[in-house]
Amino acid sequence: MPNAPATLFQSDLKSLPLIYRGKVRDVYSIDEDLLLIVTTDRLSAFDVVLPDPIPGKGRILTTVSNFWFAQMADLIPNHLVNRPLEMVLPDPAERAQVSGRAIVARRLRALPVEAIARGYLIGSGWKDYQRTGAVCGIALPAGLNQACELPEPLFTPSTKAAVGAHDENIPYAEAERILGAELADRIRIVTLAIYQRAAAYAKARGIIIADTKFEFGLDADGQLVLIDELLTPDSSRFWPADQYRTGISPPSFDKQFVRDYLETLDWDKTAPGPRLPEAVIRQTAEKYLEAERRLMATR
Repeated sequence: MPNAPATLFQSDLKSLPLIYRGKVRDVYSIDEDLLLIVTTDRLSAFDVVLPDPIPGKGRILTTVSNFWFAQMADLIPNHLVNRPLEMVLPDPAERAQVSGRAIVARRLRALPVEAIARGYLIGSGWKDYQRTGAVCGIALPAGLNQACELPEPLFTPSTKAAVGAHDENIPYAEAERILGAELADRIRIVTLAIYQRAAAYAKARGIIIADTKFEFGLDADGQLVLIDELLTPDSSRFWPADQYRTGISPPSFDKQFVRDYLETLDWDKTAPGPRLPEAVIRQTAEKYLEAERRLMATR
């Protein structure tokens, strides 16, 4: 079998119809019930897909997501289907192209709201707090520092933007209006349960999960299902526990490293994104790999 490419910016499978290309994932139709989801090495920052891929990133995201899906299976079902890639892509060359970065998943009705769990005051939450004393309308004590641990984890929903558009935080009441009160409450409860379990696991391995976002769908019976990716360096803010301190944006194992570099540029955060220096690409790849090593480590 041909060797899988070390870097994949865009997949090109001829045997399955392409449904769409997202910021990071290419989605193909297998049949009316199943999808093939390929996680590429594309990197999105400020909701813009950058022109330079991060080598190995898609494989790491797939490995880490699959690990977490298994860890959380007792809390909520997920979209994964245990079907060998050979059954979906009989051609060895196509299989090699996406080896280690493709999953077979159920077709589900994706919900239009992303679920964000915040354990620390950082990112848009910190900016919101500085401006209003609250995060997404949730009042917090005065005098908190940047990157401090919150009194308790927060659930803050957002709308899911199309490629090239920006996600927007919304009040919980708006999530209730969009989803219905019962479904919004179910998502809030499971989001915080997943976050708290994952945060404890990661902290024991030297990683602080400052915040993370989840996506959900509904199956034909209306059952809530966890979809997309889970607790990866793309969907989460990972900090090395031994370098953590408040008052700054701590160093990270995730794409925050790229965001911090982009903030130094004269760029309006709209497409097209700027090219990344080779050193930034290399160091970002190393951070993703280190996050995987720590999370996968047995104690």
